[in-house]
Amino acid sequence: MRVEQIKIIMRTITLYFLLLSIALLSQNMNAQEEQFQKKIEILQNLKDDVVEQEKEALKFEIEKINKRLRNEDITDEEAKNQKENAAKKRALNIENSIAIIDNKIALLERNEGETFILSDSEEYDDGMFKIDINGERVLSFNSNDWKKDVKYDRRTYVDPVIAIGLNNAIIDGQSLDDSPYQLGGSRFFELGWAWRTRVFKNSNAVRFSYGLSFQFNGLKMKDNQYFVVEDGQTTLQDFEFDLRKSKFRMDNLVFPIHFEIGPSRFIETDEKIRYSIRNKFRFGIGGYGGFNIGARQKLKYTREGENVKDKLKRGYNTSSFVYGLSAYMGFDGIQLYAKYDLNPIFKDAVVEQRNVSLGVRFDLD
Repeated sequence: MRVEQIKIIMRTITLYFLLLSIALLSQNMNAQEEQFQKKIEILQNLKDDVVEQEKEALKFEIEKINKRLRNEDITDEEAKNQKENAAKKRALNIENSIAIIDNKIALLERNEGETFILSDSEEYDDGMFKIDINGERVLSFNSNDWKKDVKYDRRTYVDPVIAIGLNNAIIDGQSLDDSPYQLGGSRFFELGWAWRTRVFKNSNAVRFSYGLSFQFNGLKMKDNQYFVVEDGQTTLQDFEFDLRKSKFRMDNLVFPIHFEIGPSRFIETDEKIRYSIRNKFRFGIGGYGGFNIGARQKLKYTREGENVKDKLKRGYNTSSFVYGLSAYMGFDGIQLYAKYDLNPIFKDAVVEQRNVSLGVRFDLD
């Protein structure tokens, strides 16, 4: 009797489970049908949205063309041609977009919604790329997030600037042939950013270039000498051991300003105008001013059989403020570059020295 009761209970549980499964399956099928119909409805409504968006975009483009016409930037004939091209483009956009939506609807109807398709939820927007698999979101991103507003006329550009070359010092009463610094071993390096602004409204022949740079000016001493500060004077003296290397470096933060001249290529589209100086000659002349942010000396020598390396970071009585003249010329982003400090390297020096550099400059546009 007990076994029979257990069997009856098990059959009852099984029956209820089957009935519940059938009910849930039926409900899920109804939900899928509703979701399928909703997708179709959204896509149908999307056609109207596409037409409306393209009309608004065309209206905006026409307003821009009319504004340029009023400013006499273009002629009546050019304005007419640009309006016709804009209208053709928007009409093709509508035609292609609606064709894509119709194909999507046909794909859904043919496969009853069970297919690998782009998302067609209410969040569908121009620029949004989404992939759903059977209703589950697997990938989405908005390409508009990566787009920047296109400025019609950019008058200012910014480029990283790198310069490298030979360094030395002009000493009162001496020539470079008599310099106590090695020509090949004394080098400079410069790293910064330069903004370039067109001076005239409708011409790019003259540009105003300005920015900031870190300058590292190095001097490599000859004849086993190094710098010593005594009684407020910085002078070269003989070192007590044989020097394998004796280098001095000044680090500056400066703000260069140049007037730049040179030809450019004029580029005009429906969205923008640009003045390109790629593969063009350019010449800049100006100067710089700034601050000395550090000085250091590096000595390498052998003492009692041991290799010694001294790095001495001190003021060395260098000028706190730096300023000078500079110029460059070349093609595209590569120019011959020269600069000359008008301030003396060391303050209150009996014999003044001024830093001079010659090298190559790279505008990394």
